[in-house]
This record gives sequence, structure tokens and C-alpha cells, in this order.
Amino acid sequence: MTQGFVLAIHGGAGVLPRHDMTPEREAACHAALARVLRAGEEVLKANGAALDAVTAAVSTLENEPLFNAGRGAVFTREGTHEMDAAIMDGRNRRAGAVAGISGVRNPVHLARAVMERTDHILMIGEGAMTIARDAGLAFEDDDYFFTQERWDSLQQTLHMEAEGTLDDDPSRRHGTVGAVALDRAGNLAAATSTGGMTAKRVGRVGDSPIIGAGTFADNATCAVSATGDGEAFMRCVVAHEIDARMRHAGQSLAGAAEQVVRADLAAYEGSGGLIAIDCDGHVVMPFNCEGMYRGSVRDGEAVQTAIYD
Repeated sequence: MTQGFVLAIHGGAGVLPRHDMTPEREAACHAALARVLRAGEEVLKANGAALDAVTAAVSTLENEPLFNAGRGAVFTREGTHEMDAAIMDGRNRRAGAVAGISGVRNPVHLARAVMERTDHILMIGEGAMTIARDAGLAFEDDDYFFTQERWDSLQQTLHMEAEGTLDDDPSRRHGTVGAVALDRAGNLAAATSTGGMTAKRVGRVGDSPIIGAGTFADNATCAVSATGDGEAFMRCVVAHEIDARMRHAGQSLAGAAEQVVRADLAAYEGSGGLIAIDCDGHVVMPFNCEGMYRGSVRDGEAVQTAIYD
């Protein structure tokens, strides 16, 4: 079967509040999202696989310091980086994921190496790093991942914690990037990458690398990449819940995603959002917070990007 392709991306639900967003920053975010979409679109326009498209899109997002993944990853409370990533192939549910890694330029490439080079799905620590070296992946030193904005955010967060004035600013709590795609052959794929939460405890792992929570893909239903309060997303098993509602209850992608984001997550005081594509090419990008960096492109159509409502 041949059909048009669709690609959707997100740069996280941790958007700056409207009153803090300058016109220059907003324009830069839209431009970055457009660059990412074009990277994935190039793969799909050449009849490439959805798996390759989400890899290209997420690795490009990881290279953009505006977003909390790869080069723009936030700091742990110890001033280090611990990054998570996952990828999933809708053709056969093959998946790869890594958690708590540092030094690898593009964590999504390591997640894919885990999928393609091992019999495992989720790897951590030295075992994951050995896979990265064996795969010839690019490494960077700490300076590459340092951004002044993320460092300042860590210092501010630690100060607010000490003063007892810490608020629930989503730009501190929700930082993730992701992509979902449907290729011309009708195959789905999803990928997600994150630096986690600002000032998180060393060793904390969120929902992004957890298959069925922050990342999921199955050709029979949908591909999903989530962003938000990771603990709540894991408790709700958000990505698989959408698949299950479609598969077993006959819900549409829009109906399933809306109910999960608006109702299920609310029951656990979870905020955030997700992007998803179904096997017919329908795209949804619901969120229950102030905004979500996001965008999409369809075969033969123009790139679209958005931040707030």
C-alpha cells in the first residue's frame, strides 16, 4: 500500500510562560521546529522509513540547545547530565531505550543501537556506553552539553527549594523532545529523548524511555511520544493506554488521546501533552498545560509549527 506520509514533532510541554516569552525567542523556537520537521521530511520524501524519519527528527532536536534533550539537556541537582531516550518500530514493536546516560551526543542514536545490536530493550550505565562505543557513536565532553540558561535554571531551582518558594513552572518540570511518523508504506514509528527534570535526583528516570508510558508505536493503531510529569505518565501508562483504547474499545485516536490527557492524567495531577499519529494518518497533539512546542508536516503540504493554543 502506498499513501502520503505524515510527521509530527514536539519540543516538550515545558514552554516558557507567555509573559516570559520574547518575540525573538518565540521566532527562534518556530525556526528550530521548522528545521527539525524538514530533517524528517527529507527522509520521508525520499520514500524513507518512518523509523529513519523519527531518528533524524529527534537527533536534530537533540542538537538544538533550545530544547531539553542532548545539547540543551537540563542539569541534575548535582550539576551533571543524565539523559534518557527511546525508539519504537510500529512494524513489529521492536524497541530500544537508554536511561541515565551522559557523553553521547545523540541519545536517540544509542537507543536505536540498543534495538538493533542487542536482544534487550532498556539499557543503562556502562553496558549502554559499551554499545555506544561499539556502534561508533559520537561523544562530546561536558562543555558541549553546557548551556548558561539551563545552568541558571538549576541555580534558581535550588535556591527556591532552599527558600521554600519552589513553584510548578512547567519550563522546569516538562522538558522532552519527540517525533512520530507514518511513512508512504504505511509504517509507524516513535522516538523520544529528554534531559529529564531540572534539579532531579541523580538516578531518576522518567517516562520517556519507558515503552508504553512515554513512547509507543504499533502499525495496527498509533505512534505516540509524550512530554510532561513523567511520574504521572508512568502511572497512567499513557502511550499504551491510547493504543488500548483504540484496539479494544474502538475509540478514535482523537477520542482516546483527549480522554487520557484531559481525564486520566488529571486524576494523578499530571500535566503535559503528547503527539500521536494513527495508521490512517490522523494527527493529534493534545496538552493540558499552557503550551507545547510542536509541529507537523504532511506529504505535499507546508510545515506547521505552534507553541501555545
